[in-house]
Amino acid sequence: MKDLTDGPRSLTRGECLDLMGTVKVGRVVFTEHALPAVMPVGFVLEGGDVVVCVPPASGLAAATGGAIVAFEADDLGTTGPAGWTVTVVGRARVVRDPGDPARRALAAWTSGPRPEFMRISCQRVTGRRVGPSSTGEGYEAAA
Repeated sequence: MKDLTDGPRSLTRGECLDLMGTVKVGRVVFTEHALPAVMPVGFVLEGGDVVVCVPPASGLAAATGGAIVAFEADDLGTTGPAGWTVTVVGRARVVRDPGDPARRALAAWTSGPRPEFMRISCQRVTGRRVGPSSTGEGYEAAA
């Protein structure tokens, strides 16, 4: 009989946010010129938002300012089907406050004289774990 802890499991919002805090790179999914686009970015979780450092001259901030976007982070095994993936959906807004604490946390990702930062609200958070967890314990399905 197959061990049920090895199958895909839904994660709670809290589990999703905890797991996202363990990685430094994610992907913003947005629309650019009416087509889907994906850009890898450095990020931190701060104040209930995902905060990303926007590559200079990428057009990401202009394309997403005020728009609903998706953000995805994961840690998937390279040797087999194990790990997790989390997706956040929310409104993106450019960070204009030079004193925003997330700017300091993302300093390693900045380049050029005027780096841009964007906050994505965590309005919808979903996640899945595939394979056994690192502790061998299963996660409860999200309600």
